Amino acid sequence: MNALVATNRNFKLAARLLGLDSKLEKSLLIPFREIKVECTIPKDDGSLASFVGFRVQHDNARGPMKGGIRYHPEVDPDEVNALAQLMTWKTAVANIPYGGAKGGIGCNPGELSLSELERLTRVFTQKIHDLIGIHTDVPAPDMGTGPQTMAWILDEYSKFHGYSPAVVTGKPIDLGGSLGRDAATGRGVLFATEALLNEYGKSISGQRFVIQGFGNVGSWAAQLIHESGGKIVAVSDITGALKNSEGIDIPSLVKHVKDNRGVKGFHGGDPIEPCSILVEDCDILIPAALGGVINKENANDIKAKFIIEAANHPTDPEADEILSKKGVVILPDIYANSGGVTVSYFEWVQNIQGFLWDEEKVNNELKTYMTKGFKGVKEMCKTHDCDLRMGAFTLGVNRVARATVLRGWEA
Repeated sequence: MNALVATNRNFKLAARLLGLDSKLEKSLLIPFREIKVECTIPKDDGSLASFVGFRVQHDNARGPMKGGIRYHPEVDPDEVNALAQLMTWKTAVANIPYGGAKGGIGCNPGELSLSELERLTRVFTQKIHDLIGIHTDVPAPDMGTGPQTMAWILDEYSKFHGYSPAVVTGKPIDLGGSLGRDAATGRGVLFATEALLNEYGKSISGQRFVIQGFGNVGSWAAQLIHESGGKIVAVSDITGALKNSEGIDIPSLVKHVKDNRGVKGFHGGDPIEPCSILVEDCDILIPAALGGVINKENANDIKAKFIIEAANHPTDPEADEILSKKGVVILPDIYANSGGVTVSYFEWVQNIQGFLWDEEKVNNELKTYMTKGFKGVKEMCKTHDCDLRMGAFTLGVNRVARATVLRGWEA
């Protein structure tokens, strides 16, 4: 099931539980604006190349729209729409004053030189600078983009609007980025897992974890869980997978990944088939890679008691039903991976105030937001007698619906 169909389905179930009227339900689903622009640049060899850039701005009832910009060859409009909509609910669940957006450029960043990427980013910014802004829409990095991309957008935007560090988040520290932003999504996953385990009288220490994906989110989550006494028994990334039932030495693995650009070849564990990572024996499974990886084909074989969705949309609705019948507790993506956007909000606040927080303050504030977020989700679960995914969706949708009605926007 594609991401848009699944997201719309979850939204409709939440709207039904909340008893929203059909007109309001329809208006909440329709994106505020969809932008598509042609970006033509001279390549290093002098030839011209054209790319399509786009931005879906889903909702701004609760504040400026917020979401990543990805550079990827297969940019599917449905997926971008789904991710923009998910950002609307995610920012509402986190209770930060934003709406949702998503965008990017259809290109293969690996095939472009640094100077070509810079030219492409600047042309894209020239085309959309009137449609983004500190109080309108605040982009951030996503797949294939990073702090340098944000620096180019900031510089190009500032040529038109004056120096505006708050127009993007995920910037380099030297240009107003926030301390703690790099680890934020992974640290949020740690705090979310602690909040969930606390409900069951458990703690991270002594639990066995499997982590699929060892990029930014997976590797930070692994390091922080390891520091908290959790035992990571299997990890995978695009290069391969490995397991060690005694627990993997995470600091050594992080060094290996840095030197060898992947987990493959690490000697502190036995290699396994990457496709079997999700069904390895563990207490807690953390999918931190792509969407749709847990589906009806493998759901029956999953041995974990808890699944923490660090990736966006890793579990298909069919798998959701199978797992809930088995008694597996799933902590949904729109809460579990909201640490990144929460610290992006802190970065935006610091830029607007012109005042830098120290890293301890960033991490403490993040813990406060993640803990409050979990309480909010649990309250909705009790009110509507539903699972954590519907608890999170009803919490997010309800906050956006209330803001929409209060602003007098309902149809």
